[in-house]
Amino acid sequence: MTRVMATGTSIFLIAVGAVLKFAVTATVSGISLATVGTILIVVGVIGLLVALVFLMQAGRGHTGTTRDRGIERGGYVDPYA
Repeated sequence: MTRVMATGTSIFLIAVGAVLKFAVTATVSGISLATVGTILIVVGVIGLLVALVFLMQAGRGHTGTTRDRGIERGGYVDPYA
C-alpha cells in the first residue's frame, strides 16, 4: 500500500510542479513560482524513480504462496472410530 501511495504522491508532486512552472503567471514577492515548480517536478521524478526501484525489488523476490498438495494413499480414516 505504501508503494502505491509513494507513486501517487510523486505523480501529484510532478503535476503540481508542472502547473506552477507552466500555467501560473502570478507573482509572489521574494519567491519565484516557476522555481518552486521546477523543484517539485524534480522531487516528484526522484520519488517516482525510488518507488519504481523498490517495486521492482519487491517483485523479484516474491514467489507466491505454495501449498503441499500431496495425496494421502492410506484412504479415508474416520476420526470418530
